[in-house]
Amino acid sequence: MDLSYDEIVGKFEKYVFQTYTRQPLAIKKARGAVVTDVNGMEYIDCVAGIAVNNVGHCHPAVVDAIKRQAEQLIHVSNLYFTEQQAVLAEELAHLTETDRVFFCNSGAEAVEGALKLARKASGKKRFIAAEHAFHGRTRGALSVTHKEKYRKPFEPLAPAVFVPYNDADAIRGAINDDTAGVILEPIQGEGGVIIPSDGYLNEVREICDETGTLLIIDEVQTGFGRTGKWFAREHSGIRADIMTVAKAMGGGFPMGAMLAREDVAANFGRGDHASTFGGNALSCAAAIANIEVIKKEGLVKRSEEMGKYLVQRLKGLHKDYVKEIRGRGLMVGMELTVKCDDIVNKARERGVLLNCTSDSVLRFVPPLTIAKEQLDKAVAVLDEI
Repeated sequence: MDLSYDEIVGKFEKYVFQTYTRQPLAIKKARGAVVTDVNGMEYIDCVAGIAVNNVGHCHPAVVDAIKRQAEQLIHVSNLYFTEQQAVLAEELAHLTETDRVFFCNSGAEAVEGALKLARKASGKKRFIAAEHAFHGRTRGALSVTHKEKYRKPFEPLAPAVFVPYNDADAIRGAINDDTAGVILEPIQGEGGVIIPSDGYLNEVREICDETGTLLIIDEVQTGFGRTGKWFAREHSGIRADIMTVAKAMGGGFPMGAMLAREDVAANFGRGDHASTFGGNALSCAAAIANIEVIKKEGLVKRSEEMGKYLVQRLKGLHKDYVKEIRGRGLMVGMELTVKCDDIVNKARERGVLLNCTSDSVLRFVPPLTIAKEQLDKAVAVLDEI
């Protein structure tokens, strides 16, 4: 199948729901930190499927695992046991310092499961979330996603109150007798790569312990080495009562999970929650291979080192346009004094893919395998623009 760009776009315009603002680019293949469009043009990818392709596009080990698993077993549902799901569950429990894993297919699904579990475990209904938080667009996840334009058309949603991010006292003041849980991103991604001050998450953990409130940590975007740790909560040394992961979990294959400590997880009985495709053999095989690549290639440490290098290079850009640079590992946000949509377009025309969030923040979440030379080119293109 070799459709032209115009043929592809024509079919999208005719048959696909128009819910995305897509860039004028049809990607045909990718490897490492480079993607190639249908016309053969190559681009350095600093988006990585929105923090998904941490091990790079089509990593040979992940591709091989998918091929081998597809020849043996793809899907049988959760009516039966599979070796792949058992192995992955044990690995994730150890990596996240939790006890139980529920497998699903996406970050929004993981958040849905977390909210359901928190309500059942606590017997309460209300959640506290942060201003500028993004937890997904399904109905439950949307109830704790802050941006009004996402929420307004679908109200009424589940009860939630939003407090300023990085303000532990605001959380303390918002907790009441009907608070089921507090849900936070350890670094706000869609909100503009907002990094909390040292001690914030520790204080929130203490408040939740004091009040008997469940703490849900959303690591959908920050997990699997993205911030220079396996998971961003490690920067604070805290543990979550409930945790959500997805994005980079499957090496590009759709995969998500909701995890919890034993006493919280015990509140879900048989039939309380389910997912037909969640944790099928193929997705688990991809995730197992993905985790092994991160370990073998030292990508957590590499993310830390390359993130520092990128931030240093970005600091050399024209100061009139750069308001602030924030980052941990290869999750970097450069807040500009102007809106960044036009810059994203100009960079794409010069062979670099970037992402704009919160109107004026250029978000860099490239593969953790990206080379210094590729980062240098991306910074040079920005300097030119």
